[in-house]
Amino acid sequence: MKSIFLLLLVMGSIGGIQAQNKTIQWLDFETAIQKQQEKPKKIFIDMYTDWCGWCKKMDKETFAHPVVAAYMQDHFYMVKFDAERSDTVIFMNRSFVNKNPGKSRSSHELAQTLLKGKMSYPSYIFMNEDLKIISVVPGFFPPKSFEPIMNYFGSGAYESQHWEKYSTSFKGVIAK
Repeated sequence: MKSIFLLLLVMGSIGGIQAQNKTIQWLDFETAIQKQQEKPKKIFIDMYTDWCGWCKKMDKETFAHPVVAAYMQDHFYMVKFDAERSDTVIFMNRSFVNKNPGKSRSSHELAQTLLKGKMSYPSYIFMNEDLKIISVVPGFFPPKSFEPIMNYFGSGAYESQHWEKYSTSFKGVIAK
């Protein structure tokens, strides 16, 4: 009996460690759309550029936080989208390109469309299971500030509750 209890305790500890060490498995846009068609799930798009310092800070501090990484990975297909990429992307039967791929800070048409022309980095696009944009959220957020945002969209609270009410009553688990 003691050995069974000890085995269960050890297995539970290992499971807890694995959950704490969960990292985001970033997908490209096309792979996320394909996965979403096979198994519907919300999509989160991190719209970034290579030169964006706040984008790098978000990756290092917020997306690397174990609570953020675990929640986001469980509730969304996670996409990294370089807003200045130079290739063609086909989405909703339309081709999107970067019309000036050799020009500095030339943005991709899909980035322009998803961000509704407000080219600010980093920006995050939350899409529902029908590939409709729920919201675009710009800027850097430390983990504690990002936690209510990710929960608001991931839990579906946005469908029945205004952000102001939700954010004031949200009780997160991230200490700082």
